Amino acid sequence: MSAESTSGPHIPESGTNTVGRRGRGRRRKPPGTGRRALRVTAWTAAGIVVLGGTGAGYLYFKLNGNLRTVDINQALGSDRPTKVDNGSENILVLGSDTRSGANRKLGGGADDGSARSDTAMIVHVYKGHKRADVVSIPRDTLVDRPSCTDANGTTHDAATGVMFNSAYSTGGATCAVKTVEAVTGIRMDHYLEVDFSGFQKLVDELGGVTLTTTRAIDDPQSHLDLKAGRHTLDGEQALGLVRTRHGVGDGSDLGRIQLQQAFVKALINQVKQVGVFTSPKKLYDLADTATKTVTTDSDLGSVNSLVDFADGLKSISASHMHMVTMPVEYDPADPNRVVVAEAKAKQVWAALKNDRPIPASATKGTATGQAKGIVTS
Repeated sequence: MSAESTSGPHIPESGTNTVGRRGRGRRRKPPGTGRRALRVTAWTAAGIVVLGGTGAGYLYFKLNGNLRTVDINQALGSDRPTKVDNGSENILVLGSDTRSGANRKLGGGADDGSARSDTAMIVHVYKGHKRADVVSIPRDTLVDRPSCTDANGTTHDAATGVMFNSAYSTGGATCAVKTVEAVTGIRMDHYLEVDFSGFQKLVDELGGVTLTTTRAIDDPQSHLDLKAGRHTLDGEQALGLVRTRHGVGDGSDLGRIQLQQAFVKALINQVKQVGVFTSPKKLYDLADTATKTVTTDSDLGSVNSLVDFADGLKSISASHMHMVTMPVEYDPADPNRVVVAEAKAKQVWAALKNDRPIPASATKGTATGQAKGIVTS
């Protein structure tokens, strides 16, 4: 979890009658498939938090108290792209891989006291909220990081030709958002972050995720060893899969993104089959874990706000989510790094700005990993 986060957002008063009815055990109607789909895209964090909206009385207050928020708007001020008022929304979703605390035993590098954005996705929700595009940003992309002020008020100088994930490790959520906005020219309306120890717990509480590997995956660095075949992954294995890059394909971050996108599809299918809504205890356990794990922008910093946010997404179905990777090319000076394929990337950003589908030409012929098809649902 990022250091600049603050806990305990303001909790609006709830109507007495509503709390009383829920306190006697009334269950909320399960959300639709579309809402589940977008939840899963956000590493399940934000949407599972929404389940907390079924809580009553002290449970509701406890869940709100778990949440951590970052005031992105205050930290970044007015030096941002203008919000396009066309009914669409853009959400930056980050997976944080700090090596300290509960994450240290999960491996993946030395504990150097820093945190990194191991996973980054822009979720664009189209006007009418019936479909969404998800654009993954490779962490190894070399970018120009703008000057930014973090949530603690510390200003960080601009830097050129640095890895994308350095924005988060340098200045946390606010610098990550500003860097994404500088690269894309698109304003981020919301921010969601989950650390990978929390991700592991969420998968375990969901009962695991079932998928098929078409070949063996063995990566000691991510603690993953899977034979080819059908598997139900527990939280540790799922975490290993979305983080592995050396055990399959060409060992690139692009290959890891292909695995992550395949895992998201498997998880969408899994959530449909999990009976969390038949067990109040399981429902609460999921909400409690998620609210302890997720960090949001201050506009989403309460269970009520997250419920309202998800309600606006309930019409999106899994089949109406299109997942791509930001167009990149291998850096001629370093094959372990990639650079933005500017002409094609501009097609992506122009499409999202104008709330239009991303054209196939925008990603055709760009650098890709070699892990496509290795994981299926």
